[in-house]
Amino acid sequence: MDALLNEEFVQEAMTTPLPLALPPMQTDATALLAPNLKLAGMRLALAAAGKRLATLALALVAVLISVVAWDHYLTAPWTRDGRVRVQVASVAPEVTGRIKELRVADNQFVHKGDVLYVLDQFDFDVALTSSKAALQQRAADVQVKQRQSERQGKLSSLATTPEQQQIYAGNAIQAEAAFEAAQSQVALAEVNLKRTEVRSPVNGYVTNLLLRAGDYARQGIANVSIIDTDSFWIDGYFEETKMARVCTGAPVEAKLMGYSAPIIGHVSTITRGLSVSNAAAGAQGLPNVDPIYTWVRLAQRVPVRIAIDEVPPGVPLVSGMTATVSIRDHSAADHSTWLDSARESLSNVLDGPSARPDCIPTEMADGELAQSVPEWEAQATPEPDQINSGLASSIQAPPRHD
Repeated sequence: MDALLNEEFVQEAMTTPLPLALPPMQTDATALLAPNLKLAGMRLALAAAGKRLATLALALVAVLISVVAWDHYLTAPWTRDGRVRVQVASVAPEVTGRIKELRVADNQFVHKGDVLYVLDQFDFDVALTSSKAALQQRAADVQVKQRQSERQGKLSSLATTPEQQQIYAGNAIQAEAAFEAAQSQVALAEVNLKRTEVRSPVNGYVTNLLLRAGDYARQGIANVSIIDTDSFWIDGYFEETKMARVCTGAPVEAKLMGYSAPIIGHVSTITRGLSVSNAAAGAQGLPNVDPIYTWVRLAQRVPVRIAIDEVPPGVPLVSGMTATVSIRDHSAADHSTWLDSARESLSNVLDGPSARPDCIPTEMADGELAQSVPEWEAQATPEPDQINSGLASSIQAPPRHD
């Protein structure tokens, strides 16, 4: 029944003619809604355009971020391969002897000139006493022979002959030479006695100390190592693709693993030579050239020496520690806005970084001061007349006539 009613309603609706115009009330409502419809359409169009602009802006920002990230990771002068380096003073005794006193412990800080250990001084005391006795003997000999030569030189040809005068003069010269040799032996004995106290040549920490009192120290064989705390530096191993932006004197930040505060420094020097494996001669003197993959090219690493200017409190410097080294580019200071930085990054990515002509000087203006250690100084030995005073004065007196 319902189905029949629906079919009749549909047929009636299809056969009924539509009105040619709307009623007056409906026409007024349409006229009122038309501006709102236009405004809504404009809003939809603006929203669509805004979405397109936002998408374009996000795409541009993404491209800029990608360019800056590419420039930072591939061309910016930074590396994770940094190492803390230091010079180690290997202390060896200059004389041989048994260690009588050991005055330092492992990892103890010592100042330059502090006594590390003392050797047994008995043999050196005996050597000094013996050399002083020999010096006294040579002094008496030279005094007597000089006076004899002087007296022979004053005699006339009736009392002596030229041959006798030459003999006495030669004896005096030989005695003077023997006296000078004895002086050198005394000076050497005094210095050897001082050398029994082995002192630190630098300020630093005693490391890996294996000595103990009673050990035998041999001349020239190092037995104490001291970390020179005044010589710490950082070596950064930069890829050669980043060396165009590494400049001497540029400020550097180095972060050690496990510490957030960076170490402040500057680029001191750049290594000018690396070992080339292909330059080594192989069998029969022929060149030994390593094969390579044509589609893989590895960048060489160049050591850059970083001088340390400031160490944050609480950050210890230990030789061998790893660090992330970042060099601040001098050209970055000239960019006042982020747009300039982005333009510089885009230029580095497209054309590659350009090196400054004054980036690395050909000659070092102010090199490091030469290192030196104190020299041994012997005490001045007295003259023969001061050693044996009054001995030769009676020789000048005329002979007595009894």
